[in-house]
Order: sequence, then structure tokens, then C-alpha cells
Amino acid sequence: MKRPTLEVADIIRAGGDAFIGRNQSHLGWQQLKVLRAIRHCRTAALGGHLDQCSRCGHRAISFFSCRNRHCPKCQTNARNQWLAARSEELLGVSYFHVVFTLPHELSALTLQNKRAIYDLVFQTSAATLEEVAADPKHLGADIGFLSVLHTWGQNLQAHPHVHCVIPAGGLSPDHSRWIHPKYPFFLPVKVLSRVFRGKFVAGLKRLFRQKKLRFHGRLQHLGEPKAFHAFLRQLFRQDWVVYAKPPFGGPEHVLQYLARYTHRVAISNHRLVSMADGNVTFLWKDYAHGSKTRKMTVTTDEFLRRLLLHVLPRGFVRIRHFGFLSARRRRESIAISRQVLAEAPRPRSPTLPTTPPPVTTWLCPCCGGAMIIMEKLTAKQIHLRSAEWKNLVDSS
Repeated sequence: MKRPTLEVADIIRAGGDAFIGRNQSHLGWQQLKVLRAIRHCRTAALGGHLDQCSRCGHRAISFFSCRNRHCPKCQTNARNQWLAARSEELLGVSYFHVVFTLPHELSALTLQNKRAIYDLVFQTSAATLEEVAADPKHLGADIGFLSVLHTWGQNLQAHPHVHCVIPAGGLSPDHSRWIHPKYPFFLPVKVLSRVFRGKFVAGLKRLFRQKKLRFHGRLQHLGEPKAFHAFLRQLFRQDWVVYAKPPFGGPEHVLQYLARYTHRVAISNHRLVSMADGNVTFLWKDYAHGSKTRKMTVTTDEFLRRLLLHVLPRGFVRIRHFGFLSARRRRESIAISRQVLAEAPRPRSPTLPTTPPPVTTWLCPCCGGAMIIMEKLTAKQIHLRSAEWKNLVDSS
């Protein structure tokens, strides 16, 4: 893929200080940390190493990555290692993709209670799938699946939803056979929608009773029980969106499919078009009008504000496994599933890295030889050797 001409880091370097100055009182330390990490990613500020070609002697500088999970440039290695581990768990069946989405009316409350509500959407979507799948009327099986949280829409506004990737079918209650789905979309989405809505609203009531929800600003009135329950009744007056995609290919396609969802960030550098006159233009898909690709222009401040909406709470796990793929059951259940499906254990995918990367992972731009790390340098060492460093960067 062609290297993007504009990056999120460029926008932060150009407008980040002014944005922070104007919004200091509204920004948390986690948001400031994300801005700082992306800003310094692959720059001298994080240190780096001097590389030399083993064939022609060409020397160049490589700067360290920030490794922040919100950074558009730091997801590839983490994704490949995660996918390599998952390749051992794939079953010889097709897979379904089901998406649970929170209504727009919950966006403001979610942003004020990220950890509690993101946890709740994981728990209730998983409980919904397990309950409906266990019903003999629909499937009558014990299922396993993984869920991935996304918090954004294409326009970068808050749009919390969970992607669930599910093997087609599940184990019978006595684990003696594999039960295949009755429906072309795995489970009936209208049933899933109603059950999900009921479980989620019940969960909100429980969090309110336990005083685990915060209400600030224009939501402060919801702290009163009467107002909060009126708000919940409003949520029940609409259908909640649960979307099921047609089944996609078997194990050979699952890893590529998962790669689209597991380690994504709110916006990739390739969607950025331009930055000029205090504005940022980016591409987005307008799903309300045939998924047409359009351009959106917002101020730099607004772009950064939307970007920071999607900073996750510290330590929050955004990829989770449920059912027979949960950590405590996974090994035994996969073995049983393979036995009833009469398939052999799957080796790790040869196309994905299974060991730590070598000393260097890039090739010489002059002759194609291996670039070998000669010396690791801290940010301070880089600063002290800035003149030599600049010559190396300019020549690379």
C-alpha cells in the first residue's frame, strides 16, 4: 500500500499544542498521553537505532514506535502476533459476523461512563447470543465466539458497537455432536435485537441502583431516578440494531477477515486527504446513502476532539472471547469440537509471524540487502549526535 502523504501525527504536531491550550480543563491524562505518543511515534524523541546494510554498507536511521494502541502506525505487529495465535483455534466450518450497536441516544451517557457501559455492551451482547443459541427453537447449542469493540463511526463521532465473529453452529448440550444453524444468518436478528435491548436496559438499571453511573453537564438531570427511568422508557420505544452478515468462508478466510476488525483505530492515515487553513479533510463512507465514499472537512480542533472520543480507559480489554472460546474453556472445547467435526488440529498459519521479529525487519533501499542494527540510541544520545543523525536521515 502506498505510504500516506498525511498522517494523524502531522495533524497533532501542527495543531495539538493549541488544541490542548484551549481544552486543558476538559482533557484527561489518558487523552494527553495518546496525543503525546502519536506525536512522537517514530521520531527522535523516542530513541531509535542505527542500521547498516549487510551487503553494500548503506546506513540509515530507524526511530522507535510508540506502541500505543490508539496509534494508526503501531497496530501491524500486534495484529499479526494475535492472529497467529488465533490460527490454532479455527474450526473447519464457515463463520458468521454479527454486530450489536447501541442507539445514538446512549452516546453522551456512554462517553461519561466508558468503562461501565463498554463492559455492559460486551456482557449483554454475549449473553444474548448464548441465550438465543441455547434455545432449541433457534439452535439448541453451546456456542463460542470472539467480540471486538469499536467506538467510532465513519465520521469519527461516537458510535459504540461490538463485532462478533462466530463459528457456524455449536456443540450439543451433551457435547456429543456439532449442531449446524437453521437460519441463513445464524440466529434471527429480530430476536437478538429484542433480547439485547432488554438485557442492556436491565444492566443500566442495575448500574444506576449501584451508583456506578456518572452524570455531568447536560446529563446531570438523569441523576434523578424519575428522569433516568423516563430516559430508559424512551430507549424501549425503538428497535435496536443487530446486524448479521452472510456466512463467509472457512478457516482459510477467517484470519484475513478478522484482520479488518481486531486492531483497527478510529481513523487510518490512508483516509486523510489534506490539512490546510486550520481544517482537516478526510474520507468517510456514507452508509445512509449506498456506502458512497465522501469527503468531510472539519476544523483541526474538531478533528482532534472527535479522535479523542475513542481513547479507551486504561487497561480496558477490547477483544474478548465468550462461550466455549472463553479462556477457561477454550482448549478443552476446541478439542471436543474438532473431534465431533472429525478434523485434525490446525497448525499455526505459515503466513503470519510466530516468533519475535529478527534483529531488523527491513531491506536496504539501495541493494535490497538486510539492514542490521548496529547501535541502539536513546533520545538524549540522538540529541547529542544531532548533526550526524541529520546527515544520516537526509541520506536515507
